[in-house]
Amino acid sequence: MAGNGAVSAPDDLIELGRIVSAYGVHGWVKIQPHSAQADVLRTAPVWWLAASVAPARAGVAADPKRSVSPLRAHVVKQVRRQGLTIVADLEGVGDRDVAENMRGYTVHVSRHDFPAAKADEFYWIDLVGCNVYGHDTESTVGDSVLIGIVDEVVDNGAHALLRVHRYACSPVSPGAEPVPMLDPKGRPVEILVPFVSAHVQHVDIKARRIDTDWPIDF
Repeated sequence: MAGNGAVSAPDDLIELGRIVSAYGVHGWVKIQPHSAQADVLRTAPVWWLAASVAPARAGVAADPKRSVSPLRAHVVKQVRRQGLTIVADLEGVGDRDVAENMRGYTVHVSRHDFPAAKADEFYWIDLVGCNVYGHDTESTVGDSVLIGIVDEVVDNGAHALLRVHRYACSPVSPGAEPVPMLDPKGRPVEILVPFVSAHVQHVDIKARRIDTDWPIDF
């Protein structure tokens, strides 16, 4: 399986980190995780790696055939935490020069290989794309309204923050598409919602819904 490209990549891969250097003299690689939940890298049996693709030069059209690097599977032989990074011995590497040449490769893991989340805990990747409901102080509607969609989850050191792209607050009729809220330059209007129990009352991953009382004009 290692590095031969013969196995088709699953369609549920999640990018969890990037190789930053070789580690040691036996061909291990050092990975910088993308988030605090990248402990998945320590339990997944297989990593899928993709070489970084150099950006097109100014004035030169990008070659669509080279815009996406193929993913290659590597069985994880050994892995452990090293400070804020993770180091691993991957099948099919085993040489420091080879490992060093993999600098910049992105590391992906199948969502199927994620351990089951504990009660009242959520993987950040599952929160992205969830609709966020709250209360519009300018609305006369008493019920909660759709205020936006989670675009990203970020870590401020103390807790996670939901970066929510705002929707125009109005009752949404069945089947109607929500209208994104844009600033005068056409950029999405966003708010940051603390992902803490004091302000997030309910999360339903299956329904793709998050309920919050965080002020939308904060």
